[in-house]
Amino acid sequence: MKNLIVTLSLILCTSYGFAQNKNVQTEEKTTVRTVRDSDGEKKIVKKEEKQEVQNIEFEDNGKNTLNKDMKNTPVEVTSKTEVSVDGVTRSIDVDRSAYYNLDGTKYEVAVDKTGYSLKNTKGKNLGILRKTSNNNYIYVENNKVSVGYFDNDGNLILETYDSKNDVMIVDKYMVVK
Repeated sequence: MKNLIVTLSLILCTSYGFAQNKNVQTEEKTTVRTVRDSDGEKKIVKKEEKQEVQNIEFEDNGKNTLNKDMKNTPVEVTSKTEVSVDGVTRSIDVDRSAYYNLDGTKYEVAVDKTGYSLKNTKGKNLGILRKTSNNNYIYVENNKVSVGYFDNDGNLILETYDSKNDVMIVDKYMVVK
């Protein structure tokens, strides 16, 4: 009996040191999408994990009371997205897959194995987007090569050099919300 009391008191005293000093909320969302096109059937698995961490701090009331008011502290939000296309898994910061409009025509930017592909509404691949080291994209369509990026509103901007006229052509694909 004495050993049981000593063991329980030891467990209670040591568990006090493991008190939680952070509020942590984790949310996971898995989306499975099957795409059928002329190349066959592709399965795209997208796993998003969002974690919110808030440090717990108490307001200093100058009182030695048990119940203290909690201070509002900033919440740190981190998100991680993993996309698996045909068995190849890669981690991406922001998923830019969406529908876009350019001159009244609707286009789709979809995740593929190594970047994104630009498709028309019938599902035909028009070109590919590949990420560079400085968070821009190289867009390749037939013999045309452009530099692209996403602006603050999520629109896709493609800049192409026209060597005949010595000008830059800027196409702005507006995201459909």
